[in-house]
Amino acid sequence: MILTLIGRIDGESLEELKRVIRLERDQKLVLDLKDVTVVDQSAIRFLVRCEAENATLENSPAYIREWIAAEKHGNRKRVP
Repeated sequence: MILTLIGRIDGESLEELKRVIRLERDQKLVLDLKDVTVVDQSAIRFLVRCEAENATLENSPAYIREWIAAEKHGNRKRVP
């Protein structure tokens, strides 16, 4: 299953995203982040968990990839 995410991912939108993912939990998950423009700390933590659970993040903007790497390495400092 490929979910294409557009715009903002934040605490408010995460519950709906999690709900959709739960409905399709038996399928391999791919999140296409090409058109994501804004994320917050809760979104980054969610994306880290998704990768840990074998989801694939595709077309991730560099700033999101850097922030995910910082989160994985315990550096909770916000990466612009």
